[in-house]
Amino acid sequence: MKMLKQGVLHVLHNMDDFSAPLNISYHLLAGSPPPHKKYLAVGLASVRRPRGYYLPATLQSLFKQSTEEELQEMVVVVHLADADPGWNAQVAADIGQRFAPQILLGRLVLIHTPHKFYPTLEGLKRNYNDPEERVKFRSKQNVDYAFLFTFAANLSSYYLMIEDDVLSAKSFFTAIRKAVASQKGSTWATLEFSKLGYIGKLYRSSDLPRLARFLLLFYQEMPCDWLLSHFRLLLTQKDVIRFKPSLFQHMGLYSSFRGSINQLKDDEFQADGTELPDNPAAAVFTSMLVFENYEPSKAYSSAEGYFWGKNPAVGSVFCLVFHQPAHVTRVRVRTGSSERRGDFLRAGVLELGRGRRADGRDCSVYVTVGNFEKGNLEQRELEKRAASPVECVRIRVTQSQSEWLIIQSIDIWTAGT
Repeated sequence: MKMLKQGVLHVLHNMDDFSAPLNISYHLLAGSPPPHKKYLAVGLASVRRPRGYYLPATLQSLFKQSTEEELQEMVVVVHLADADPGWNAQVAADIGQRFAPQILLGRLVLIHTPHKFYPTLEGLKRNYNDPEERVKFRSKQNVDYAFLFTFAANLSSYYLMIEDDVLSAKSFFTAIRKAVASQKGSTWATLEFSKLGYIGKLYRSSDLPRLARFLLLFYQEMPCDWLLSHFRLLLTQKDVIRFKPSLFQHMGLYSSFRGSINQLKDDEFQADGTELPDNPAAAVFTSMLVFENYEPSKAYSSAEGYFWGKNPAVGSVFCLVFHQPAHVTRVRVRTGSSERRGDFLRAGVLELGRGRRADGRDCSVYVTVGNFEKGNLEQRELEKRAASPVECVRIRVTQSQSEWLIIQSIDIWTAGT
């Protein structure tokens, strides 16, 4: 416990109750917590960068890409965590002037955690042979986030983690709400809306006190994104649940560590969050032989991975059987992958079916609504082709191929019934 002396021991004094907030006093630099609990809190930590200043653009994107109705259910919390109080005050004044309306409406809060609550950042363990300066930077970052999580724990039902240099998709709030609803009954710990680092990670706010303590206990062991993955596994969520397209895009060029160049981009980002598919609940079946653990469900669910089938032949099928009939308006299917470029569907059709069979694995009547071209397919306005609700969506192979078949994703949009 030598490394956890002084402030952090005081903070962690009540370790028998991991759901209780940490014992921290914050400085409110601008705004104040909203009087009523919101649906979503968006949190980000910011420190001085040797080069670049992206915080205003990040905040502008969050507010601009949200409707008035969405903003009423959201609060943004910025932890100005630089060691220089002068920089924190200067940024608070700048943001306070640029975003005065959002602050007055209780939609933006700027906080700072006093230095006395931080554990020591000197003489830390040199895991992974990281330079001492790097270890100090990533260890402090863990603590910055832990304190931010603690402040946000009671502000909302859900908490979204982003960085201070990202762009948001239009109506990301509504897309997240729809994604949460799709996981009803699931014991998820983390939902992901970007494949990059700390960006677009969603938590139940009730888990934030435990997550904050977890980061504080292991703050010097490894980078934050690694700790977040361990936390998900400890809460028994084995698979990554990531929704596509991504709702957040990294825009910063200069890193907050040494001002180094960081050109990381999410190639699955899409600027319109309303494009998130509905993918109604369905059972998934295929007549193809499945390779190892690349199960059919991975082509349709939000879990990481894809379906990989052996030697598709004429008449081979991949079928979705909806739990409830649905008015399908649009279907998009992507096959193949960048690693296995040859494993795409050479020839096939998309079919919509009715008359679910007794075994629940297929339908008895189908209508063909589209052909695959170069392994991909997208069909819109399908409600004009199938006026009644659809019970099955099926991919049928129309030409045998020696290459195996990867189905990367199946996205389905529906109209209200």
